[in-house]
Amino acid sequence: MEKPQDQVIEVWGDFACYSRPESKVERLTYPVPPPSAVRGVLSAIYSKPPEFYWQVKRIEVLNPLNYVNFRRNEVKCKMGAKPFLVEDERTQRQTVALKNVRYRITAQMVPQPGFTGGQRQLTAQFERRVKRGQCFFQPSLGLREFPAYFSWGSSGKPPVKDLNLDLGYMLYDVFNLHDCKVRKKCRPCVSLFHAQVRGGVLEVPPYDDARVLKPKGGGRIADGTV
Repeated sequence: MEKPQDQVIEVWGDFACYSRPESKVERLTYPVPPPSAVRGVLSAIYSKPPEFYWQVKRIEVLNPLNYVNFRRNEVKCKMGAKPFLVEDERTQRQTVALKNVRYRITAQMVPQPGFTGGQRQLTAQFERRVKRGQCFFQPSLGLREFPAYFSWGSSGKPPVKDLNLDLGYMLYDVFNLHDCKVRKKCRPCVSLFHAQVRGGVLEVPPYDDARVLKPKGGGRIADGTV
């Protein structure tokens, strides 16, 4: 099996909001994107879950942190079988987001155990899609209304050197990266890791690393169950 190669792209946008799980109602963003948000951007460009999963290795913050606050009118309930009047369920909620963001992402396409194809084929196809601007759907920076734009390779812009943060335990992902089975109902598998930004760079440990905290049975699938 060929060793996975590093894939480097740059991602940017006008706004970004990576909601912390502890802020349930009012949206408060992480200062840097968690690995799950970056994986979402990569998967929007190119994804074949039965063949490989995206392993984020490094997130470099290229623009200084700039926050913006705004309120939006939303509804308090979800659409279901029972209709409701929007005016009766309307509420205002606060969002603390980031503006003018740019990141350099380094990631690998890690083959699933049953994959028999070639690594070069996956790499070449991903490169072609990025250079052509192709994606399965428009990637976003945390929220769907904040579109993400991307380009191949590195622009050479250095990360923000004076950005040093200890974020404590940060969300790693909400799914088991080894579980690619299609179901009617998804199976969440929340994982955490100790996130430390040094010189504008967040190093991300591999999903199977002991530093990634997962629920019991949240690692590799041995018997077909999670």
